[in-house]
Amino acid sequence: MSGNILELRDVRTHFPIHKGFLLRREDGAVRAVDGVTLDVREGEVLGLVGESGCGKSTLARTILQLVPATSGTITLSGRDLGSATPTQMRACRRDLQMIFQDPYASLNPRMTVHAALAEPLLVHGICGPAQVADHVAELMRTVGLSPRYARKYPHEFSGGQRQRIAIARALALRPKIVVADEPVSALDVSIQAQILNLLSQLCRRMNLALVFIAHDLSVVRHISDRVAVMYLGRIVELGPAEEVIDRPRHPYTRALVSAIPVPDPAVERARQRIVLAGDPPSPVNPPAGCAFHPRCPHAQERCKKAVPALVACGPAHEAACVRLDELPNYTQRH
Repeated sequence: MSGNILELRDVRTHFPIHKGFLLRREDGAVRAVDGVTLDVREGEVLGLVGESGCGKSTLARTILQLVPATSGTITLSGRDLGSATPTQMRACRRDLQMIFQDPYASLNPRMTVHAALAEPLLVHGICGPAQVADHVAELMRTVGLSPRYARKYPHEFSGGQRQRIAIARALALRPKIVVADEPVSALDVSIQAQILNLLSQLCRRMNLALVFIAHDLSVVRHISDRVAVMYLGRIVELGPAEEVIDRPRHPYTRALVSAIPVPDPAVERARQRIVLAGDPPSPVNPPAGCAFHPRCPHAQERCKKAVPALVACGPAHEAACVRLDELPNYTQRH
């Protein structure tokens, strides 16, 4: 891994709430992403975790400019995506692709696999019509599928095979970075392992950067080089995968890690779950100060006033908590 391929600086994505029928007026906003600063390095796998509704998928779609950012900058290989013209953005699409959570919903049911994989090749001029069949066959072999299935439709494949097709489509343009939004959550456990191993191999072989979004921290630990933990639109902890999951520093990360099941019954019985009180606050009206303080077992009065910034708590390890030096150590038991 060398330099940064993707840089996010104070990115915010707010969705305005309108009221009224004839005289519509803006009455607040949903702060789905609320100030994210993040770097993704070349060839790196960055895991992005957090509860449902924390803004992971919105951040992914903002990175790809499927949802416009309210403020902040997103830079891909030195190019500002927010100020790019449609023509410039089309060129950027070759370097930036996405794998969606549901492969069946993201594939056109009326297009064969050959047509789905050939379309980006022809649109971006990767090859001519005479070479398309060879390129499609190579893509299918890359993801472990036989080229003889190219004339079939998505409904004729299993869930794992469809996700392989979606991965092949994302790789068709030889991108520099791929955003994978929970690509294995809809698959069986055995198929999940196959897809994860495939993604790991492709990242190493193609020097591909991957932003991997998931709920399962054990999956994220397996595939990621670094992990970013997100809560209510903000990054609350960031660092090497083993460091964040084995020795979490932020109280929210500790609660997530304590929920990871351990296959050893003796160890599982000895573990102590950290159960958070209440539900996540509304992104329409987030709490003042640290957004996690209403649920944090270590919260103090000062946590309600200041918004904590990410500060170093170890080698390449950062967390956003004003009480980092006061919290007892926590180690994940395997």
